[in-house]
Amino acid sequence: MGLWRGIVLLLAFMIIGRGEGQLVENFYRSSCPNVESIVQQAVSTKFSQTFTTIPATLRLFFHDCFVEGCDASIMISSPNNDAEKDAPDNISLAGDGFDTVIKAKQAVEQACPGKVSCADILAIAARDVVVLAGGPSFNVELGRRDGLISQASLVAGNLPEPTFNLNQLKTIFAKNNLSQNDMIALSGAHTVGFSHCSRFSNRLYSFSSSSPVDPSLNPTYAQQLEAGCPQNVDPSIAVDLDPVTPRAFDNVYYQNLVAGKGLLTSDQVLYTDPTSQPTIVDFANNPGDFNGAFTAAMRKLGRVGVKTGKDGQIRTDCTAFNS
Repeated sequence: MGLWRGIVLLLAFMIIGRGEGQLVENFYRSSCPNVESIVQQAVSTKFSQTFTTIPATLRLFFHDCFVEGCDASIMISSPNNDAEKDAPDNISLAGDGFDTVIKAKQAVEQACPGKVSCADILAIAARDVVVLAGGPSFNVELGRRDGLISQASLVAGNLPEPTFNLNQLKTIFAKNNLSQNDMIALSGAHTVGFSHCSRFSNRLYSFSSSSPVDPSLNPTYAQQLEAGCPQNVDPSIAVDLDPVTPRAFDNVYYQNLVAGKGLLTSDQVLYTDPTSQPTIVDFANNPGDFNGAFTAAMRKLGRVGVKTGKDGQIRTDCTAFNS
């Protein structure tokens, strides 16, 4: 009787552990065993065409997960321009990220029609672009389904702003069950990519009445930014988030913060605030610590608000709900 009870309890644990609401590695082992290699090939092909594939795809994943969870709702196109991607905070998302997921989905559909969600493809692609830029690899948990809601009105207040202080950053990440350490590690994605001048020009020209330039900015770096983003410049002009190694996924982002070369207020505050500064110094000096924290945070991010089991759907086209 004791052995039988033990077997029953073990089976119950396995069912609960793999049931609705749970993601697992190798979710497509039977239905689409080559999905990760198919996505990786599509991502590599896109990367060979433009480096922007890397920051664009990574940012797309983050913006998707923070609004309605990781459900590919960011991918939906609306004829009325009122879908999630049309919100002001998402307008600047580079098209190469969307194109990467669309191309990967098309390749997966040829091999395994109707089996793999766009949400899972985006999660895999986000891992793959990190690796392509020289960053750490990690196993991606799968089993997400695609959401049935995509509204621009749901975006406001759910994404961090470039002017946020530490408490504001902690609050918005905590809403998604992500700790301060997770937030700092995920901010390290700014080791690649770029930002438009309008997102940080206040730090150069109108910081305060006593100091138009943010005093936390390295003076030489501030002069470089002023040269690249003069007043009244075209707001579409952008500069690298990492001025030292902009095409490498590494820990130089944190070294930049220590040197006063954080581009956004929300970057530099991670070093200037004494409660987060020790973590910045650690990541700046120990790339292994950053890599470990980043991969753990990415897996946690990938669990935010997921739809599984009978929730959502498996879209055949990432840009449209199934008819």
